[in-house]
Amino acid sequence: MDASESRDGDISTLFGPSRVAALDALIADLRSPDPVLRDERAYSRATRWIPALDSAERQYLGDRMAARFSDPAVAARAFAPLVLARIVEAGDWKQEWWSAFADWYPAEADLRGHDPVLGWLHAVAHGADLLAALSRHPGQDPVPLAELAVARLLAATDHLFDAQEDDRLALALARILSHPDLTAAQSARWTDPVAAAFRTGEPGPVPAWASNTMRTLRMLYVLVDRGLRAPAPDGPPRTATHREAVLGALADTLAVVAPYTA
Repeated sequence: MDASESRDGDISTLFGPSRVAALDALIADLRSPDPVLRDERAYSRATRWIPALDSAERQYLGDRMAARFSDPAVAARAFAPLVLARIVEAGDWKQEWWSAFADWYPAEADLRGHDPVLGWLHAVAHGADLLAALSRHPGQDPVPLAELAVARLLAATDHLFDAQEDDRLALALARILSHPDLTAAQSARWTDPVAAAFRTGEPGPVPAWASNTMRTLRMLYVLVDRGLRAPAPDGPPRTATHREAVLGALADTLAVVAPYTA
């Protein structure tokens, strides 16, 4: 079987140059402007192949995804964190990838969920998926993850989330706040910049960034209050490590823009 025959098959059947060629073809397809090739075929192939790659191959793929954060094509940038999330789940992560991601995520200007020609872009949601994956990566400090989510929320934008990006970012924050190493103070402190930004509000239409942030925090309140669905169907729901501290911080922050709450 050659690389072309395995485009949608199993990389574990390939060895040597054919395996490298197949991985390079996957990397090229993950940049395609064709949504069927990029999303339905290449990304689906990536989710199957990544667990079967060795660590060096995953790092090769990760290096190229991290480089995509400066790619001129929005589809290339937006799909990079989604692939990196699968690499993290397989056990690999590099500080250089974090630096590239952290520079890109709050700065990304094209926040469209879906484009009629390019298909799903979803930069905010895909970045949130990477934050969620990192929250479960051994040795990862959860505090910078929450801080980066806040930086994304508070970044200036005219785009109102329209494809449940607020829910995906809230889910990522809920998973970050479930990290066992967080203190009660850390579990609440990340909301301070949000409250400060809300206090700058003036009469008139609500800015898109503020509406996006309010909706994200409201969903996060529900997730922290009710708990996250457990990985096992019969397992207990997971919740924030310091549930009461998080709920209190969220309530106080949302009260800035909803002073009629009790």
